[in-house]
Amino acid sequence: MTVTFYVPRDSGALALGAEKVARSLQAEIDTRNLDARIVRNGSRGMYWLEPMVEVETPNGRIAYGPVKASDVAALLDNGMAEGGVHPLWLGLIDHHPFLAKQTRLTFARCGITDPVSLEDYRVNAGLRGLENALKLTPAEIVAQVTESGLRGRGGAGFPTGIKWKTVLETAGSQKYIVCNADEGDSGTFADRMIMEGDPFVLIEGMTIAGIAVGATKGYIYTRSEYPHAIAVMNEALQIAREGGVLGSSVLGSSYAFDIEVRVGAGAYVCGEETALLESLEGRRGIVRAKPPLPAHKGLFGKPTVINNVISLASVPVILDKGAPFYKDFGMGRSRGTIPLQIAGNVKYGGLFEAAFGLTLGEIVDDIGGGTATGRPVKAVQVGGPLGAYFPRELFDTPFDYEAFAARDGLIGHAGLVVFDDSVDMLKQARFAMEFCAIESCGKCTPCRIGSTRGVEVVDRLSANIEPDKQIEVLTALCNTMKFGSLCALGGFTPYPVMSALTHFPEDFRPAPIAVAAE
Repeated sequence: MTVTFYVPRDSGALALGAEKVARSLQAEIDTRNLDARIVRNGSRGMYWLEPMVEVETPNGRIAYGPVKASDVAALLDNGMAEGGVHPLWLGLIDHHPFLAKQTRLTFARCGITDPVSLEDYRVNAGLRGLENALKLTPAEIVAQVTESGLRGRGGAGFPTGIKWKTVLETAGSQKYIVCNADEGDSGTFADRMIMEGDPFVLIEGMTIAGIAVGATKGYIYTRSEYPHAIAVMNEALQIAREGGVLGSSVLGSSYAFDIEVRVGAGAYVCGEETALLESLEGRRGIVRAKPPLPAHKGLFGKPTVINNVISLASVPVILDKGAPFYKDFGMGRSRGTIPLQIAGNVKYGGLFEAAFGLTLGEIVDDIGGGTATGRPVKAVQVGGPLGAYFPRELFDTPFDYEAFAARDGLIGHAGLVVFDDSVDMLKQARFAMEFCAIESCGKCTPCRIGSTRGVEVVDRLSANIEPDKQIEVLTALCNTMKFGSLCALGGFTPYPVMSALTHFPEDFRPAPIAVAAE
């Protein structure tokens, strides 16, 4: 009986040496003449254990990690092919506490299947959502997505069904589905994990969206920094065409739909949907004024659905199991699950998919295990480089769009970056302003000039020059940027700055520099 080993081809695992492990394992298989094969799966999202090697056994998949290339021979000597015990032995991976506590709907197959095997995808409940969608009218598909309560997982949290309904009801000779895969927030990697670990779920979600609104063409817009994701997506798209999932007759139906991957240079502002459209059309990524909305006049002036990777990848399970099933998870107006990406100075960094409602403290302390350094947690930034800093006093905040907004924060792409008590929040505030100044498209004055002035004000604060006056100016500047910027880049930069100032005022009062007596 052929033994199956799993070694991730995920970028995070590759960065930690997975390719060397795979080569070493293949060499040992050849040398020992073992009846075995290696499947390059996606990551399970447990990055502190990567590279993680799994082996299929009659009792389930046994994992080992983190594995180095030099460990492979000893692992095989200790019976890894049969799930034998070794110091790196993790047991049945599905029983690992980090995975067992999750509610994996969107990431149900990630780390389990061969990412570029359509057969593997089908066996693991793939394409059921699309098959069900083909039995419904476009309006009925939109109604299912609306009823599910799915909201945009890219940051704004706008109801997905309303966006689709608008495009469905807008006349157009051509309509488009655009997947925003320009994942640029610090501490985020969920989009990349889906594209590298379960690309067919994104293809399926986009195809359902196309059928729902009358679009026949889709584009996945991602960044050049994601070469592995680009390669896997392109391979999966070709396999999907050959398998009849994409093309002139989707699964033998009367619907046509196809998808292309387009690669941007990696400008942060191109995560904003209108700047993304400009780049996709071959121009410099500059924010467009609204109206018109992209749903009315989007790509090439045609009605366009623009959704984030996770939003689209969440659609198949809704069409498979029904809107009530998905809506049953979550709290308030935040329905379904959210892939929490836990990063920074944290013991157990990785992806944890759960229903909305866990508190920030539960995520950081219980799931993340606190800081990697063992020092106290000082702050957690949620929502990328433009997200607010939350102190421990606010760790009772539920992970919910409205709960975060009520405390001047935002969920964004659900990335959490943990900092211990050695962090200087004044420097973090400066970083936010500097980041905005560098990444600004330059179209609006509050963002372009305000961020540059913001760096100067924080530098004067750092030098202890009239601190009260500088704090007053910084506060006024943040208000101007928040309410006067054309898009979220300038509009959200005040969140990290003002949260740092509000919750950590002591860091904005540097001790005076002692002057030596003559």
